[in-house]
Amino acid sequence: MANHKSALKRARQNTVRQARNKESKSRIKNNIKKVMTAIEDNAHDSAKAALKTAQSIIDKASKKGVIHKRAASRKISHLARRINQLASA
Repeated sequence: MANHKSALKRARQNTVRQARNKESKSRIKNNIKKVMTAIEDNAHDSAKAALKTAQSIIDKASKKGVIHKRAASRKISHLARRINQLASA
């Protein structure tokens, strides 16, 4: 455990940030699951609406540094590609 005052503060900050990142990543995963279930149900309109909210949440997490910007782009691209395949099929 940390002994110095600054190290104790850094430990407190790390636990707060870890909790915040965990919450954000959980929100991302839940929204991706909503999009995927809409795709599996062949509900194109609801899938597009779910993608819009998921994209917003993923972009915000990327901007805050929770996930890397390329990882965010990859997640959004993957979901959009699945929805487009649904529309063309």
